[in-house]
Amino acid sequence: MMGRYLIGLLMLALALVAAPARAHKPSDSYLTLKVAGQQVDGQWDIALRDLDFALNLDQNGDGELTWDEIRGQHAAIANYALARLALTSGAAACPIVAGEQLIDQHTDGAYTVLRFRATCAASVTVLGVGYRLFADLDPQHKGLVKLEHEGVTSTAIFSPEAARQDLSLRVPGKLTQFADYVKHGVWHIWIGFDHILFLLSLLLPAVLAPGAMKQDQSLRAAFFDVLKVVTAFTLAHSLTLTLASLQVLSLPSRWVESAIAASVVLAAVNNIVPLFRGRRPLAAFAFGLIHGFGFAGVLADLGLPQGALVLSLAGFNVGVELGQLAIVAAFLPLAYLARRTWFYRQLMSTGSVAIALIAAVWLFERAFDMKVLPV
Repeated sequence: MMGRYLIGLLMLALALVAAPARAHKPSDSYLTLKVAGQQVDGQWDIALRDLDFALNLDQNGDGELTWDEIRGQHAAIANYALARLALTSGAAACPIVAGEQLIDQHTDGAYTVLRFRATCAASVTVLGVGYRLFADLDPQHKGLVKLEHEGVTSTAIFSPEAARQDLSLRVPGKLTQFADYVKHGVWHIWIGFDHILFLLSLLLPAVLAPGAMKQDQSLRAAFFDVLKVVTAFTLAHSLTLTLASLQVLSLPSRWVESAIAASVVLAAVNNIVPLFRGRRPLAAFAFGLIHGFGFAGVLADLGLPQGALVLSLAGFNVGVELGQLAIVAAFLPLAYLARRTWFYRQLMSTGSVAIALIAAVWLFERAFDMKVLPV
């Protein structure tokens, strides 16, 4: 009975991570608000691929967005976005007027740049922000907000669960900013299906004796095996996450996302045909360097000043580690208890094949910028 229960839990975990997912980084928009007295000047960078999904901007259906198609939908884009943004000062609303629209390139593609201005009834001390962009279409969407006032910058993260926040113009507490990005880091790893599949592919052999799928090893040995793999991955992605976020190193987004997909393929294939031969920690370190560039995309695109970036980077990195450790803590005991079952052997073989195939499709999509999976 206990064995069936464990098998059921492992099957549920595999189904969740193997579900169709976005091939690129999760949906984010970048909202900058500059407050001076009663006036709020805003710039809102929103991914064209997200707007196309919501508004069908590609009207001729050829899979390519042209400047004429986007320009012809400027009014629709502004109406759609600003209807999902509310600014208030005290109890009074600050009416928003749309301005010009431009196009800019972020690490994951083209974004429309919507500028606007809001005027409040009195000088702003606390700015209320209601954010509902794509809330009805994508529950994973995040709004990364940068608030500027008299040379001071603070940040906030909006989601369907945190759609209404009051942002003080006073210097924000460093602990508050740090905690916000810890939460964002945890959530980023939990919805990063490619990162999760890579991690699980490396963890699957941990409860089996090296080089022998018919044997198993002690929980203590499995724990230290996992510890070496996770530590190597952590050190590597922390290094490149820091360097990329501080703009010391930079790689094209398509290269990074393609390499991440390739790392998932190789980690899964290694469970069927040993490629690393006892060097999984070394492989975790090598591929972790690439995954770090992927984690850095969100923070780099936000364009925070150096002081706020360092604090946000530290919190985000801690959040990624906590999210990763939560996955390990949930997976390792179940894997150890189920290691002698038929299902676990199938998970090592058939499950790894499934992971490799999913990642191979991602690799094709990212390398050639083509859509294969339906979502």
